[in-house]
Amino acid sequence: MQPESKQRQYSLSFLTVADVSPVEAIQIAAECGYAQVGLRLLPAAPNEADYPILTDATLIRETQAALADTGVKVADVEIIRLTPDFDGQKYIQFLEVAEQLGAKHILIAGNDTEHQRLVENYAAFCELSQQYHLSCDLEFMPWTAVKNLQHAQQIVTQSGQKNAAVLIDSLHFDRSDSTLEQVKALPTTQMNYVQLCDGLAEYDPSDEGLIKIARSNRLVPGQGEIDLISLIRALPKDITLAAEVPNLALAKRPALQRAQINLQAIQQLVALAEADAIAG
Repeated sequence: MQPESKQRQYSLSFLTVADVSPVEAIQIAAECGYAQVGLRLLPAAPNEADYPILTDATLIRETQAALADTGVKVADVEIIRLTPDFDGQKYIQFLEVAEQLGAKHILIAGNDTEHQRLVENYAAFCELSQQYHLSCDLEFMPWTAVKNLQHAQQIVTQSGQKNAAVLIDSLHFDRSDSTLEQVKALPTTQMNYVQLCDGLAEYDPSDEGLIKIARSNRLVPGQGEIDLISLIRALPKDITLAAEVPNLALAKRPALQRAQINLQAIQQLVALAEADAIAG
């Protein structure tokens, strides 16, 4: 059996180093040994500022140059929210910039409780995104309309789109009623990358509590109580693992150090998962 660590690629998610520019994030990723990086092009929350990279041609060129210089690739770009009044044509600039950066995937959130409309809007945006060589990765989150893995896969399947996929975030997986059996049963064609972090067994289950933890109090993989080893073992052995660990205490450290800590932590978990698989 070949070691998983030789087949894995790792991505540095935006939230882990949200305080640095895209160019800095790419340089940090390269220095640490990440093959990929995640970038945010659109705000995720109402009070969040706009991101210059969406409209600043100079910054786009500088980011392209950093990617070329380092060999780091853009794994995913954030974030598209499927709301009841969603209109994919409003996001053409987002798609164009994503394509210019060579991005592979778009992080999608489902914020529409009317299932059929959500499926139709998702399918239509998948079709549009395909023109820009991008997949649409639907992330389930307990406080959104798409609360668990089963529902996310249902939407992805019903969309009928080849570039439709489910995005598993270990925190949301742990806080939803999703199961490892569902992960194992998920077709590899419906999964492109997975976000990893850790968390405590006891937490505030309210929407506000879940959001607060997700955006500012995640733990370094292996430092909490989520069974990440079992999750890693349930995943395809070559799937990209992304470090998404926003943490207010950790944010006091330099971004490079944060990125290093999380990559090393995930690699250690992969090694343990591999050892368990061999022993089993």
